[in-house]
Amino acid sequence: MTFMPRMTAETRAIRTLRPLRWRRWPGVIADVWHVHGEAGGGGFYSAPDPRLVVFLGGGEGLQLRASDGEPWQGDVSVMYVPAHVPLWSRFETGGSFAHLDLHLDSGPLRQRLRDQPREALTTPRLARATPMIEALARMIADEVERPLRPDLSSDGLLSSLLSEVLDLGPPAPGGERGGLPPHLLQRLEAHARAALHRRITSAELAEVAGLSESWLTRGFRASRGQTPQKWLMTLRIDAAEAMMPDAKLSLAEIAAACGFADQAHLTRAFRARHGETPGEWRRRRFVPDASKPAGPIQAGH
Repeated sequence: MTFMPRMTAETRAIRTLRPLRWRRWPGVIADVWHVHGEAGGGGFYSAPDPRLVVFLGGGEGLQLRASDGEPWQGDVSVMYVPAHVPLWSRFETGGSFAHLDLHLDSGPLRQRLRDQPREALTTPRLARATPMIEALARMIADEVERPLRPDLSSDGLLSSLLSEVLDLGPPAPGGERGGLPPHLLQRLEAHARAALHRRITSAELAEVAGLSESWLTRGFRASRGQTPQKWLMTLRIDAAEAMMPDAKLSLAEIAAACGFADQAHLTRAFRARHGETPGEWRRRRFVPDASKPAGPIQAGH
């Protein structure tokens, strides 16, 4: 059966500047759009098939998001939108731009990337394009508007573009594949900071990210060089350090506010990072005369 992409789209204050050009390859429909968006304009898009979009120029005032509850993202020039994932756009300022829009048949796409984890195709990616992504996208767009290469060549360009966008290139140091996209790391950090006062499991972070625990761990190692739990410990110690100047807070109170089991847990983690207890570290920085009693500030044991 011939692949025919479907999409629900609602737009406002956006108009096309040139006739749509499109081309079909096995398992993909590629089209190139030249449009102008007015300030305050935007749209909503949803499709039962994955999409890969690369902006070819302009669009500086365009903002995007793949969830109604997420913050808007600017400076996005490439995005992978999984099947059934909605996308919102808005223009803060008016402007013209062009973009390559690749509608992908899910079956052939899974076959093309059969050696990759399932999460690679189910995680949205909104990011800044690399020079390689821009070059590959322009070559594909040229084939759409001025066909010269055989289908086999264009199919190879598509595979290369997918590899770049989905981080499926050579393994990162340590043997892990590409890391988590920036918008997902931002979402996880916002959730963690809001819940830092309590225990946060890797399963909870995986649910927030929409990933399996194993894929989350692989992505963290590639992006941060550490496991999710070690990353959480770094956030907890950072938060504790930020509270140290407040002399009204005891170390036990700081430990509780930052999600440590108790003051002794904070002391062990602090000593592992700084080589001294939190009380010693605190007095050395925030008590004017360390030879005098520190008042309400307590030393760690």
